[in-house]
Amino acid sequence: MSKVTLIATAAMGLESIVANEVKNLGYKDVTVENGKVIFKADFQAIARVNLWLRTADRVKILVGEFRAESFEELFEQTKALPWADFISKDAEFPVIGRSVKSKLFSVSDCQAIVKKAVVESLKKNYHIDWFEEKGAFQRIEVALHKDVASLTIDTSGAGLHKRGYRYLHNEAPLKETLAAAMIQLTNWNADKPLYDPFCGSGTIPIEAAMIGQNIAPGINRSFAFEGWNWYDQKWIDEVHEEAEDVAKYDQPLYIIGGDVDHTMIELAQNNATEAGFPDALRFKQIQVSDFSTEDENGVVIGNPPYGERMKEKDYVEELYRQLGRVIRPLETWSVYIITSHPHFEKLYGAKATKKRKLYNGNIKTDFYQFWGKRPRNK
Repeated sequence: MSKVTLIATAAMGLESIVANEVKNLGYKDVTVENGKVIFKADFQAIARVNLWLRTADRVKILVGEFRAESFEELFEQTKALPWADFISKDAEFPVIGRSVKSKLFSVSDCQAIVKKAVVESLKKNYHIDWFEEKGAFQRIEVALHKDVASLTIDTSGAGLHKRGYRYLHNEAPLKETLAAAMIQLTNWNADKPLYDPFCGSGTIPIEAAMIGQNIAPGINRSFAFEGWNWYDQKWIDEVHEEAEDVAKYDQPLYIIGGDVDHTMIELAQNNATEAGFPDALRFKQIQVSDFSTEDENGVVIGNPPYGERMKEKDYVEELYRQLGRVIRPLETWSVYIITSHPHFEKLYGAKATKKRKLYNGNIKTDFYQFWGKRPRNK
């Protein structure tokens, strides 16, 4: 089986986590750049990484990369790429684009030129003059950065954060990919209790359950590549069989989601059921100030409101104080909170062991990590 160059795109700050996931799947030739992880693999990897990557946004095939400072260069070099190796003659292949710090700054013109060049290339290979484009969806992207053009084909379809379980959510949902990254940045494992005091629609508890039972995040959804007539169904079947073989459905979970809003609790429970965890997770309506536990150690992971709106500021700051008063005495528990509030540590009442910059959508946040003490030996 020949090799292909794949690009796993990532939100800013998550590139190293995505790279580790790629390496853990067995792919060694990995390069990390801003917003993306590039690696070479066999064609079956398209199915495997789409199924397993928890923190990447999507997976693309890199068809070619070259310098292009004129429309003629863009056309000729695009035309010379092996498009017929990837795009079938009945495929629907729209072109999207972007341009940053490049002489070819008109994105619409670049898209039109790439489309024309791809058509000319396919005409030569398929010996036809007209493409109806009524078949499988194969979206091409031309991305120009400092006069270097990258031509890719998207293999994922819908973004990888769309696992298929969250049909409804709250107003400002945490992306599944970011929730999974937050969990992977903690010291949690399935043998420890996990508590999310701001669970909303249940994303953090559900992602933790999938990690705890080693369930592939894409197991219940479809991908664009599955409709491509050249992509071998055997590769897809083998990857799904692998995922079933390594899943630990019998792994007990002690995961609790709390929220002050009873409608969120109902929503979280519905999403957990859709994800395949109707009874494994617990959700309850609770004020932060009412939380208590007799467990000697565990992990708190939370995405509280940030107080971005002025009318919420006082409420949010008091919420952070309450969180500190309740959680700080649990010395052997580790606490991980994401927020954009600049004074979270002061309000919480402790300095974080470690902080990490992350982006929640377009909001720049800090991921505060308070590491708990080692529990006493029993």
